[in-house]
Amino acid sequence: MYFCVIKIGFMTKLSVNINKIATLRNSRGGDLPNVVQFAKDVQRFGAEGVTIHPRPDERHIRYQDAYDLKPEVYTEYNIEGNPIKKFMDMVLEIKPTQVTLVPDADDAITSNAGWDTIAHKDFLIDIIAECKRNNIRTSIFVDPDLKMVEGAKATGTDRIELYTEAFAHQFSLGNTQAVKPYTDCAILAERLGLGLNAGHDLSLDNIKFFKDNIPGLLEVSIGHALISESLYLGIENVVNMYLNKLK
Repeated sequence: MYFCVIKIGFMTKLSVNINKIATLRNSRGGDLPNVVQFAKDVQRFGAEGVTIHPRPDERHIRYQDAYDLKPEVYTEYNIEGNPIKKFMDMVLEIKPTQVTLVPDADDAITSNAGWDTIAHKDFLIDIIAECKRNNIRTSIFVDPDLKMVEGAKATGTDRIELYTEAFAHQFSLGNTQAVKPYTDCAILAERLGLGLNAGHDLSLDNIKFFKDNIPGLLEVSIGHALISESLYLGIENVVNMYLNKLK
């Protein structure tokens, strides 16, 4: 088993991605379940942040949801997305706690790759500088690649978010060594002075192992698994189960 020592008492924040709640709402065309009320509830249950990822076709979270949520998210408000003009106009108006830049295509079912931080360096520098001028913390979605982490540092971003799908898949097959590239990237990020987030396919089954092996992990963003688990166990219970595993 691959394992590293973490700081005693360090707790990673849980940000709940509520996209799936919007998907369920949109399937009937009404306002049930209400995404704003759900965001208020998960915060009341202990979540330390709310994440949304609006896409151009608004198939789940709508741009109007982003505005409606702003006065109700009193923890950390994280808006993810591809920094096209419409997205950036919204972010700069709302001014969330954090914007997570994700290079997803318009037709992507879900995020499926991190940035090439070297090829897109100049573009990211401009976007990040604008966010910083508006006091918005920035994070870049990256694969567990040391070169991409180094490239992220050159953009001026505050944090990176490690794309964890590969880890989650391999862990489900019993391959605990799959965490090593993420540990290496975390160590490098800490040395470079980059904050560290993570997300994608993290679940109750793998979150504790991942957290225990990733030094300096500040925040995880979890949506699909958390909502799915809540169908059986209840949202308040599941939020607190994650919080216990992240201690």
